[in-house]
Amino acid sequence: MPHRHTVLHDAVIAGAGPVGLFLACELRLAGLSVLVLEQAEDPHSPLKRLPFGMRGLSAPTLEALYRRGLLDDVVAAQRAGAASPAAAHWARQPRRPAGHFAGIQFYQDDVDPAAWPWHLPSPAGTGMAVTLESFETVLAARASAIGVSIRRGCGVDGLDSSGDEVAVHAGGETFRARWLIGCDGGRSLVRKAAGFDFAGTDPEFTGYSAEVELADPDALPPGRHYSAAGMFTYAPPGTIAMVDFDGGAFHRTRPITPEHVQAVLRRVTGTEVTLRALRLATTWTDRAHQATAYRKGRVLLAGDAAHIHSPLGGQGLNLGIGDAMNLGWKLAATIRGTAPAGLLDSYAAERHPAGAQVLDWSRAQVALMRPSPGTRALAAIVRDLTATRDGATYFAERVSGVSLRYALDGTHPLAGRSMPDFALADGRQAGPLLCEGKGLLLDFDAHAPLHAVAARRDGRIDYVACDAKVRLGLSAVLVRPDGVVAWASEGGPDAGEAERAAARWFG
Repeated sequence: MPHRHTVLHDAVIAGAGPVGLFLACELRLAGLSVLVLEQAEDPHSPLKRLPFGMRGLSAPTLEALYRRGLLDDVVAAQRAGAASPAAAHWARQPRRPAGHFAGIQFYQDDVDPAAWPWHLPSPAGTGMAVTLESFETVLAARASAIGVSIRRGCGVDGLDSSGDEVAVHAGGETFRARWLIGCDGGRSLVRKAAGFDFAGTDPEFTGYSAEVELADPDALPPGRHYSAAGMFTYAPPGTIAMVDFDGGAFHRTRPITPEHVQAVLRRVTGTEVTLRALRLATTWTDRAHQATAYRKGRVLLAGDAAHIHSPLGGQGLNLGIGDAMNLGWKLAATIRGTAPAGLLDSYAAERHPAGAQVLDWSRAQVALMRPSPGTRALAAIVRDLTATRDGATYFAERVSGVSLRYALDGTHPLAGRSMPDFALADGRQAGPLLCEGKGLLLDFDAHAPLHAVAARRDGRIDYVACDAKVRLGLSAVLVRPDGVVAWASEGGPDAGEAERAAARWFG
């Protein structure tokens, strides 16, 4: 019989990847008891250090880190790591890349930031590359420091859910939780055990990321290249990513041998390149699936457990951190009993469409990579569009995440968007005012009725009366704990509207 623990945790999280760790920090910030269960005994994996394992953090992710006081640690950890050949290759390019779409590069000097009127300059920026290992290390350190319990080598292998708690079976033990959140990846056992539907499209290719030693490192041209069989990216002397349109037949079906990688590399590149050694390799596909619901009773999903897709463009990690930032404060308020009706339901209502959009963005890139004459012709047109100012701005907006907006009540165009990082007259920035995970009411003109709106929320909304150096025409802004603007006003603010918005999100 498995050992059954008597302690009832507010939340048990399956998975100690970035999404699970960030969510654990969010819940612990609210004073909840949090246990993270992770299957892997060792958090350090060579695959997490693969140069093509670098992850591009988007604006919403960087803003989340900035607002919770984690950004400086992430930057420091990344600088302390060794620079990869791939990163060095891109750093030597004559123009600064702003991202890519299906391997078609667009550049920062073509992007027009004036097209984003609600985005102010911020220490968070709009993009940054990190290794998965350094990112996880920072999040794990923060989680441990604030009292999150992390059990490694103890993966979830079953669950039983009753009316008011979940029994979580892991490593021969049973843990009790008020809520269970599956952040255990694309093959999520939590998702399967709880019976979530996972609908989507099957893969068209097997992707490879590898560190190799080539007999002739100059045999391949550096950079991204389409070919008659797929696409490959090469950063000398031996960092390779390639896509083989085999219907995903090889992914996780056989061992990745040097002979196989050489055969695929020759087919995709059209050269007789020879491998002397295969140092590291992993495969991936463009399979795109999404849970039809993100909650079943007291079980929730976030990150890859809720949605999987091709890693093209690096959207997956950002999508998962967005899930965690959106869910954390809502679940915390639900557990504390302060949540207004429907608050937890808004998690799926807001994040499911965001996930669906990213899956379609991924599918569109796959469609543009197919090795056919028609696709190559279409890719040439897209390449021309990305070289224009409007085109580059559009693609950069989508990739950076600055266009993210939830469909909230309210007529102001800032409602549902990320709060601009206002520079306040007293020298503070608005972003760090969210570091304690509370709501924020910024009142640029010190209206007494607005102060009362915050005061009625019993410490759940911080009220700050201070002018801003750049107001963007606003007089007051109510911000949710995740940094999303719930209400904004120009001119004399309507305290009644502010009260209704506060009641909607804070009770």
